[in-house]
Amino acid sequence: MIVQPIKTILFKENGDLFSFLNKYLPKLKNKDVVIVTSKIVALSEGRFCVVKNKTEKDEIIKSESEWAMKTKYVWLTIKDGDVLANAGVDESNANGKLILLPKDSFDSAKKIRNYLMKKNKLKKLGVIISDSRLLPLRAGVVGVALGYAGFKGIKNYIGKPDLFGKPFQFSKTDIADSLATAAVLTMGEGKEKKPLALISDAPVEFTNTTNRKELKIDIQEDIYKPLFEKL
Repeated sequence: MIVQPIKTILFKENGDLFSFLNKYLPKLKNKDVVIVTSKIVALSEGRFCVVKNKTEKDEIIKSESEWAMKTKYVWLTIKDGDVLANAGVDESNANGKLILLPKDSFDSAKKIRNYLMKKNKLKKLGVIISDSRLLPLRAGVVGVALGYAGFKGIKNYIGKPDLFGKPFQFSKTDIADSLATAAVLTMGEGKEKKPLALISDAPVEFTNTTNRKELKIDIQEDIYKPLFEKL
């Protein structure tokens, strides 16, 4: 698998995302996976704002959340079924503004995929809208797929034999977030100006339909539920 970050100019607020992709993406091939950082998707959708004080920022975070709890450092929130800090509202690389998450990252990924497939005359193409996340008890961020299209986001090993023939009972591989992490590692978090990446030879199963619920787990079935209850 090869991951190629793509350096660009700064993406402007309310910019034309498809024109931007036309300018910087190389000629795509069948079975490529295109990674687009959520920030430029959000900026293209006008999902940014200016706040005057911390109170206004807090109100934005709460309005973007399905559940929110204030802590010493951040708001712990649930948005679109994911646990994340501040509902994804971000001040970094925002030039004094707050950048929100895209309105619907799965829909954005689907639109980008349809456009790029038609433009490049492709039959198989993956698209990921990426962001970065903190993991509990771990320093530093990793990549995450807010939305994706064109491939199966999870690989199920349940019922298949391990090295010694014992069937797996629980194991699944999170394909979408794994690809996002590989891309985010090369794209960077600072002033690299690499909001796009191209992955070739990815070990994924391409498909024309996307199940946006395949990576979700009900909190009642989450292995960390007992820990949450003890906190």
